[in-house]
Amino acid sequence: MKTSSHGTPYTNTSAGGRPVRGTAHCNCTQVTSPRATGAQARAAYTISPSSILNSPGKPTARTASIGSSALPLPQASKAEPRQNPSFRGGERSPPVDEMVLSHGVGGGSDESVHSTFASRYVRTSLPRFRMPEQSIPKEAAYQIINDELMLDGNPRLNLASFVTTWMEPECDKLIQASVNKNYVDMDEYPVTTELQNRCVNMIAHLFNAPLGESDTAVGVGTVGSSEAIMLAGLAFKRRWQNKMRAAGKPCDKPNIVTGANVQVCWEKFARYFEVELKEVKLSEGYYVMDPQKAVDMVDENTICVAAILGSTLNGEFEDVKLLNDLLTMKNEETGWETPIHVDAASGGFIAPFLYPELEWDFRLPLVKSINVSGHKYGLVYAGIGWCIWRTKEDLPEELIFHINYLGADQPTFTLNFSKGSSQVIAQYYQLIRLGFEGYKNIMENCQENAMVLKEGLEKTGRFNIVSKDNGVPLVAFSLKDSSRHNEFEISDFLRRFGWIVPAYTMAPDAQHVTVLRVVIREDFSRTLAERLVLDIEKVLHELDALPARVPSGDLAALAAAEASERDDARKRQVISLWKRAVLAKKKTNGVC
Repeated sequence: MKTSSHGTPYTNTSAGGRPVRGTAHCNCTQVTSPRATGAQARAAYTISPSSILNSPGKPTARTASIGSSALPLPQASKAEPRQNPSFRGGERSPPVDEMVLSHGVGGGSDESVHSTFASRYVRTSLPRFRMPEQSIPKEAAYQIINDELMLDGNPRLNLASFVTTWMEPECDKLIQASVNKNYVDMDEYPVTTELQNRCVNMIAHLFNAPLGESDTAVGVGTVGSSEAIMLAGLAFKRRWQNKMRAAGKPCDKPNIVTGANVQVCWEKFARYFEVELKEVKLSEGYYVMDPQKAVDMVDENTICVAAILGSTLNGEFEDVKLLNDLLTMKNEETGWETPIHVDAASGGFIAPFLYPELEWDFRLPLVKSINVSGHKYGLVYAGIGWCIWRTKEDLPEELIFHINYLGADQPTFTLNFSKGSSQVIAQYYQLIRLGFEGYKNIMENCQENAMVLKEGLEKTGRFNIVSKDNGVPLVAFSLKDSSRHNEFEISDFLRRFGWIVPAYTMAPDAQHVTVLRVVIREDFSRTLAERLVLDIEKVLHELDALPARVPSGDLAALAAAEASERDDARKRQVISLWKRAVLAKKKTNGVC
């Protein structure tokens, strides 16, 4: 029996055992054991699409149900045992989950069933830059893409990222069920919109926004903290422009004050929206923004000062309370109203649970907006962030657009339009599933595992710990002695064990300091922390056995020394040849 599709001929066995030719308009596969009885073989006979059209004189056919459709099956002969459909030419057909259809080249060629890894689809290179002309079976497409994805790193062992890599299976089901919902279709998906509003209000209360019992928080869901920061920055810029225009002053040179340790999205905001970025430089041993230096850089054109609650470099919280106090005094002296934005991308879901007494949020009067990443310690997969404003007055109305072409009047303040709703639903799941108690337990566990890793690294005697105990649960560390080998080599060697641990240099003016950083997420267990320490020790032993590297700063000196040595060798060679020539001439003169 041949598998066929698209009207190719096939041979069937009639009730009398005589071959009957017909045309199959479907894909058919036979999957039975060679030891199966006739009844078992007939039960295992499967037909893919809708029907089989036999030639005139076809035998009476049985039917087999696939889903909700009934399909005719060939009737086995009563006089002769039914031929086992799992055999073709004396050989057993491969299992169905290992087969893909391989269409023959040319109209007259029969189609055959091959093993996935023997089919022509995996034996030739697929196009990389242009869409292929021909389709391929879904099984082959899946297998090819899945094989390439195996070369990616393991997300659970990616210790470079703050982004969540594990969620409960129940939440995974909710995500899959809502993956086809467009978040912006508020009229079509009103419940999803309601869930987003609930998240905004819950987070606003978590950040101590000045809301009454019946007040609604002002905020928006975004694709991450980068978009949230862009929106907050635009709100600050527009409010500053309106104030300067009202005072009859120029408004073409706005600036924003940050530390040099800010994430790259702040640089993007400054460049994309034409705002000067004033950075407070770092120094060795102090890797966050100095509040006093930041306030000193503030002028009349400063739209806001950005403080970081959880530095990307070492996880440290900046002193937002001190910044607020210093900036309040400067505003009173100058008559300015310079506000504060808190970039709490990493620390926004940590501080309320681990450091509830720390004043960094809307309890401080100059804090007008806060962004936080739901896909970091909000414990949701990548693709969700939040921006919360203190009051409605802090978000200029002219930045909000109103549309009605989706079925109802809808306010929107985002940089993009369409996006999936799965992450919004997942965030709401985590907020109600875990509650304050659950988040607190998870953050405490992350902090404890960070301490285990830190203590293990200190016991080696080879590292300085750069991160602080209070802050984002991570461990940043550097070698005490990097004369023979450096942090980049450790990072490279750890990849052989599956670990992805980044090595990087600090921001200006501390760029001479190189560190390794391990981010402790919810799914990083105590066992993994202990195993990482053991693997780091193995790497150190391996590096100790290798020749010392040549420091990059010494390459030029080494090249100069080698060039000088080559010049000296040439000089010695010339002198030697000259001496030989003189001696040869003397001998010749003597003979004459």
